[in-house]
Amino acid sequence: MVAIPAVLEAGSETKFCASLLQPEETLTMTVSLISDDERTTLLKQTSSEEFHICHQFKVPLVQQQTVQTFDVEVRGNKFYSRQVRKVMIKVYQSMTFVQTDKPIYLPGQTVHFRVISLDTKFRPVSRLVSDANGNRIGQWLNVTSNSKILQLSYSLNSEAREGPYKIIVSVAEKKVYDFFKVEKYVLPKFDVKIKASDEVSIVQEEIKAEVCAEYTYGQSVPGRVQFEACRPLSSHFPIFLVVTPEHPEGVPEVTAPCYKETKKVKFPQHGLGANGSKQLFFPVSVNEGEVSFKLKVSPEMAPEFQVVAYTVLPSETVIANSADFSTEKCFSHKVSLEFSPSSAVPGEKTTMQVTAEPDSLCGVSAVDQSVLIKEPGKGLNYSPVSKLASTSALLISGVVLGIAFSYYPFPIAENPVWGRAGSAGSRGGAFIPDAPPVVTVRTFFPETWIWDLVEVGESGTKDVSLTVPDTITTWETEAFCLSSQGFGLAPRKKLTVFQPFFLELTLPYSIIRGEHFELKATIFNYLTSCIMVTVTPAPSLDYTLTPLSGDQYTSCLCGNERKTLSWTMVPSVLGVVNVSVTAEAVASHASCDNEIVSVPDRGRIDVVTKSLIVKVVLTTSSLSLCKVNICCLYTGEALTEEIDIQLPENVIDGSARASVSVLGDILGRALQNLGGLLRMPYGCGEQNMALLAPNIYILQYLKNTQQLTPAIREKATNFLTSGYQRQLNYKHNDGAYSTFGSGPGNTWLTAFVLRSFTKAQTFIYIDPTKIEESKTWLKNKQRENGCFEQSGKLFHNGMKGGVSDEVTLTAYITAAFLEMNMSSPVITKSLSCLKESISDLSNTYTTALLAYVFTLAGDMKTRGHLLQHLDTVASKQGEGWLRNIASLSVEISSYVVLAKLSGSPTAEELGYSSCIVRWLTGQQNYYGGFSSTQDTVVALQALALYSTLAFSPQSSSTVTVQSPSGQLTFDVNQDNKLLYQEKTLQDTTGKYSLEVKGTACASIQVSQH
Repeated sequence: MVAIPAVLEAGSETKFCASLLQPEETLTMTVSLISDDERTTLLKQTSSEEFHICHQFKVPLVQQQTVQTFDVEVRGNKFYSRQVRKVMIKVYQSMTFVQTDKPIYLPGQTVHFRVISLDTKFRPVSRLVSDANGNRIGQWLNVTSNSKILQLSYSLNSEAREGPYKIIVSVAEKKVYDFFKVEKYVLPKFDVKIKASDEVSIVQEEIKAEVCAEYTYGQSVPGRVQFEACRPLSSHFPIFLVVTPEHPEGVPEVTAPCYKETKKVKFPQHGLGANGSKQLFFPVSVNEGEVSFKLKVSPEMAPEFQVVAYTVLPSETVIANSADFSTEKCFSHKVSLEFSPSSAVPGEKTTMQVTAEPDSLCGVSAVDQSVLIKEPGKGLNYSPVSKLASTSALLISGVVLGIAFSYYPFPIAENPVWGRAGSAGSRGGAFIPDAPPVVTVRTFFPETWIWDLVEVGESGTKDVSLTVPDTITTWETEAFCLSSQGFGLAPRKKLTVFQPFFLELTLPYSIIRGEHFELKATIFNYLTSCIMVTVTPAPSLDYTLTPLSGDQYTSCLCGNERKTLSWTMVPSVLGVVNVSVTAEAVASHASCDNEIVSVPDRGRIDVVTKSLIVKVVLTTSSLSLCKVNICCLYTGEALTEEIDIQLPENVIDGSARASVSVLGDILGRALQNLGGLLRMPYGCGEQNMALLAPNIYILQYLKNTQQLTPAIREKATNFLTSGYQRQLNYKHNDGAYSTFGSGPGNTWLTAFVLRSFTKAQTFIYIDPTKIEESKTWLKNKQRENGCFEQSGKLFHNGMKGGVSDEVTLTAYITAAFLEMNMSSPVITKSLSCLKESISDLSNTYTTALLAYVFTLAGDMKTRGHLLQHLDTVASKQGEGWLRNIASLSVEISSYVVLAKLSGSPTAEELGYSSCIVRWLTGQQNYYGGFSSTQDTVVALQALALYSTLAFSPQSSSTVTVQSPSGQLTFDVNQDNKLLYQEKTLQDTTGKYSLEVKGTACASIQVSQH
């Protein structure tokens, strides 16, 4: 008899256990694993005696889940038996997780993060950062690390937008996400915890609760507590309704009674290996009764294991049962972290000792406890990491990160080092310097103190010398290590930094220049004696300070007391200013509470310097000027443009900022905001199409340039299918469409739907009969002269753009038919109608649309006449065809591009179109769209067509921005074309020169705000 797990992990080491029971002759047992094309012998054992053995073997490494045959043959002279069983070999993906140094950041701070990949045994085996608007602001491609820990960093812009950001780790075809926040915040100084019963009896007259407030350095917070207990309002009030289901004809719906019952059904997947379980074998002979045995639980059995018991009856029947057990939360790799000394004063030297398996690489981080109070819930612990083991098949495709180790250690400032106080009761220390400092100057207040990779070497222990920051707080420190033994996680260790006499400043994130702000300084005395304290702010030319009446800036402060002093502060400059305040324990002959005033031997002066951001008041949008320049190169020649940036007259001195951003795709902003353009259609028949149509042109561009990923295609397909199904709600039986599905069918809307559905057929299923019905309905709307009559009304007339009369409507419908490659007498008649109107070209919109129609029809003579006229009325300053309504200018320009590029455009036509495209992209909003529905639809169609023709998978360009005070350079290629590259311009006024050299398109945006 042989026992083996039913599910095996590909490439893993596992075992099966074989038993030969009471043989009557010499028997040979052969155990084999059979695949489609080969047989592998795992065990061949000959014996005349009973045996019980477990044999370890390596499961074949397969690329995808497969089923193989486990064959057991027992052969002797008189006895023969053969049993075969199917076993499943599964490919378990690697587990990848991301660790950031903290969960929340201020604008301008640096995001440090690590990427760790493990196999299912927790052994070590392109990265992106996106901002709150989904822009890809940082990118690392094919980054490798021999150390199996990838450590990277990204510096946020000082004007970074607030909101959630995400780090995207691409592993094969799957992605892993980690999130952090950017916010303008001030860290809390203490934490409040409430202990109360989860349930109370309705007869209770009192509710007992315990409220504990504690500073991050471990001392209690004095003050008053207001406690409120509220009963949530129940939302389960009954509502009585009478519902009568009806057919569309108004006949009541009749249904047979149906009874519904819900049951919970479990479908367990038997077998080991899926959760990293371990099989043990204990053969026991017994006739009856119970069998007890001891089982040593090892870390390899975590997080759960299964015990299987089976017995062979005299009838040779095998009966079995199993039970699952959970283990304590632990990893086989033991890691510990210690500080010596275990507590410290600001600026003191301390030693951090990391202990792990020999030759381990450890990631260590220490963050101010205040950060975790502000944004709790993040951090490494056993549960999330071990959970990856059971869910990794759903998250990540397998990969081996082979990584040239790129490591950016977090800077640890070397501050002045003071000894630990020896007179502060239980906090006294053994280390006392020869010359105790009288003054402590505290300027280093990081939120992340340690962010480092530590190699423990052959000894398994590493001592790291560090300097404690100046913050009076507790540092939450965690460490994980990787070695050949697997992943290990140390228990979180706390290091409290404290001194008995200190000053604390209360500052906001920022203030407005000229604002009257109350600056507060709080002095704490945790000494056992009273002291006389003088508090003095440092003078500064950057602000004025006025003492508040009633405050005494020299006063007594006894043990365990605190006092807050205030000044009215008015900043006079913009930018970052330093605020410095000194608290000094001075000698005095006066008594405090009948006690003699003492002066500490050391640490009697505490100087705190912190920075404060001073801004200007914004009465309008911060974006005062934004100019977009598109440089699309077809020949590889350099293209240069000059920009003169000037400030408005009423701008506040020193408040202006300027920046330049580059994207390597003229559709880059639309592609970066697919969530805004690839949206789920909803609403009435007009709104539904307004959201559905832009999706199609974006998808066409991605498909034509081979950039359409399975993820985007799946998302877009779902959106298009939803929009298609919803639009059918507004279809009439005759094939027409209207805004709400009732009333006369609308000619323009029906043509818009027909045009969009025809293009959508490339990506989703569209019922051909629906298209034919709409075509037939439109044909029936054609007059004898070939023009189409307007029928129905639109709820939002702005949707149809410049289509406002019979000629433009006919041109719009004809374009829809021609885009479908339709040829029939209907087309001939409609073109005849349109030619009659060419004698009057006063309507530029109609002329541009007609140029596109006759291009599609192949009438090059008429097309040339129309385009020549359009060229004569175009703006010569590169500003397209300007009209009072901006959306009409965009539509006109877009139809000219479509007319120029539909068919077989020449290099001259492509160059002519590039000038229009440069102007068009300058009209895009932040998300890549335009001001209305039709101009967005037509413009994206034109830009997608141009981008497809100009696209080259091997193209690259260099963008150079020359300013009065320096030069900035950006590289654009196919790997980073969607990377949002932004740099700050030093000069907010003056002339800038933009040069693009190469063969790739570049979208350059110079912004002043």
